[in-house]
Amino acid sequence: MSDFWLYLQLGIEHITDIQGHDHILFILALIATFSTKELKYIVWLVTGFTLGHSITLALSTLDLIPFDPALIETLIPITILIVCISNLFNTKDQKNQPHYLHRNIPFKRYFFEATIFGLIHGMGFSNYLKTLLGSQESIWEPLLAFNIGLELGQLAIVALVMLVNAIVMGFTACTQRDWNIFITGGAFISALIILFG
Repeated sequence: MSDFWLYLQLGIEHITDIQGHDHILFILALIATFSTKELKYIVWLVTGFTLGHSITLALSTLDLIPFDPALIETLIPITILIVCISNLFNTKDQKNQPHYLHRNIPFKRYFFEATIFGLIHGMGFSNYLKTLLGSQESIWEPLLAFNIGLELGQLAIVALVMLVNAIVMGFTACTQRDWNIFITGGAFISALIILFG
């Protein structure tokens, strides 16, 4: 197996690894208010998150930005908590649309937040990638492959969550607001446990 495919696979495994569930929780919180009808918004949010963490993953792996790993480990659950709190204010209106799809709360703001928080998560990924790279001379190919793997893993998580969402919405009396509260509440409690555990 070439290095590219090896690191792509490692990227997928890293983002989908239940032991690294903080990043999964962030994705869950990020898409909790969305239904399958709003898939394009979900893809944009995940892409914004990927853009953010790709930048800092590259910079920190190349040792171009210094950071305190303990601080990043604290900030990651805080990003989840912030998204969860904002989700509680994004309930559906009478037309069954999330408030952030209205002009008064532009979707661009949520894309911006996903990207900014992605910068923090990228630094969380970097220590793992540095360990994998060891003393390799060129890190560009592994870095690209790892980032693509992370994105594919994120999209797989999104696809699974949206499938469950469609089943729940289609076969139960659960509303999207109920779904949002359930997913957001679970992510919020889990983030508190990570933060103070």
